[in-house]
Amino acid sequence: MKKYIIYFGILVVGLLLGWLIFGGSSKKEAKHNHDAISEINQMWTCSMHPQIMQPEPGDCPICGMDLIPAESGSDGLLADQFKLTENAMALANIQTTTVVGKGNVDGNTIKLSGKIAENEEANAVQVSYFSGRIERLNISFTGEEVIKGQLLATIYSPELYAAQQELITAASLKESQPALYKAVRNKLKLWKLSDNQINQIEETQKVKENFPVYATVSGTVTEKLVEQGDYIKQGQPLLKIANLNTVWANFDVYENQIDLFKKGQEVLVTTNAYANKKFKGKVDFIDPILNSKTRTVTLRVVLTNKNDVFKPGMFVTATIERISSSNGEVLTIPASAVLWTGERSVVYLKTNPDQTVFEMREVVLGNQIGNEYEVLEGLFVGNEIVTNGTFTVDAAAQLQGKKSMMNKDSGKTMTGHEGHLGMDNNASKKESDHTNMNERLPVSDKFQEQLKVVYNDYINLKDALVKEDSKNTSDNATSLLNNLSKVDMKLLSENNAHTHWMSLVKEIKSSATSISKTSDIKAQRDHFKHLSSHLINVVQLFGVKEKVYVEFCPMADNNNGAYWLSKEEKVFNPYFGDAMLTCGEVKQIIE
Repeated sequence: MKKYIIYFGILVVGLLLGWLIFGGSSKKEAKHNHDAISEINQMWTCSMHPQIMQPEPGDCPICGMDLIPAESGSDGLLADQFKLTENAMALANIQTTTVVGKGNVDGNTIKLSGKIAENEEANAVQVSYFSGRIERLNISFTGEEVIKGQLLATIYSPELYAAQQELITAASLKESQPALYKAVRNKLKLWKLSDNQINQIEETQKVKENFPVYATVSGTVTEKLVEQGDYIKQGQPLLKIANLNTVWANFDVYENQIDLFKKGQEVLVTTNAYANKKFKGKVDFIDPILNSKTRTVTLRVVLTNKNDVFKPGMFVTATIERISSSNGEVLTIPASAVLWTGERSVVYLKTNPDQTVFEMREVVLGNQIGNEYEVLEGLFVGNEIVTNGTFTVDAAAQLQGKKSMMNKDSGKTMTGHEGHLGMDNNASKKESDHTNMNERLPVSDKFQEQLKVVYNDYINLKDALVKEDSKNTSDNATSLLNNLSKVDMKLLSENNAHTHWMSLVKEIKSSATSISKTSDIKAQRDHFKHLSSHLINVVQLFGVKEKVYVEFCPMADNNNGAYWLSKEEKVFNPYFGDAMLTCGEVKQIIE
């Protein structure tokens, strides 16, 4: 029995020692195996060419630089989300707004801009009813007031001279030839001579050489069509006379607003000439024909003008209660939050109130109300959206390969970091197809020519950065701003094109102004990054009538990468100059 107890004790001690000795080594082995698996899964990339992904360290097959470990940690974001740094948010002045509901919107008002015009229904043209020569014109200037019956001019008329002699002869024969006498009198009446004038000729038996022309209406002379001494024909206009007791206020209404108005709506009109006064009127007419150039219809309001408050040509503003068929709560967002491409309307949603994380969201818009749009689908009350710096956020989405205005599907845009390309046999096809995804807005040749001047200033600015010439960089930024102000927005016929241009101009001005006001080359390059992203959007949307190369340096902007535009395929890096002159590659060709 003692022998078995001894054997059992030895077994227990042996098991305990084995666990102590080999258990620890198994943990070490497990840890070693985990590290080995991690090392096996570690991918290596090139800081110059992030599309290169290899399972082991070595040299970059493109530039020969040592490969570095690729980041393997997850940022915790969904596929279509991206994050901006607080510094980038502040630099680009990115602002957000919370979406709110306005309840039943029937009480909302819309502001329209317009111009005062003459009431055409009250206008008249003073004509001459007989031919002759103007011996005296009693109207001296345009704007003169005339009263009905006032003497306007005296005219010598050979025809009227002969007709008076006929009247005198016919008057002596009126007993024997009454029909002839009546016909001669009627002839003079057709020339607008009154019975008193005809009787005076008949009684005095004297022929008048010069005959008076009297005003047939009261009003203001808006145009003199003849001068003293002119020969005129029967029926020829002499003066245009407008009755300004009432005037028209004509307002432009965009086609997406037409259903918000109806005849008889009450309107409050204001003018800068009388800033503290409001004048009531009613919608009298809505033009049934759309102006194809401006995409607007004319809405007309008749205004009483007893004290000559309104002058034709004066600018006015109308406040109109809008008609809406909507019932219940309606969401509205600022117009600055919306980006358009083709038929899509998109906004950028801040997905977390505590973090600067964004994602693109497609929305369906309703009517435009002043500087706001109704949102029919895509957003909810409480959503936080970008309302200032929207194009900057869109550029950041493109830079990170996420869904953006130009790109419905993430990972396909030319501005994404192309780490996926090394693993995709169709990568080059995706890259070449990018142009087809960028929907060019139709604009006139003249607009493109004006835009090309701005683009040339940008190229000069870029070349100055390549040469590290901060003074010329600043000068070219100033020139760009001057030429940008000369681009005529009226050449943009489409409403979407006009809105895109307004949003982009704001961003371009901000970046170019910052460049022009500093001589620090590093700060200039930082702002140049934003200027380039917005100008890339401009060229994609509108075109500049020449081939443009979009080039990318992965090491710019603290290895975040940055883009620029070039007229040539060869790379000259504006972010590093001589230090890394040829660092970069062509990412896209915009035809």
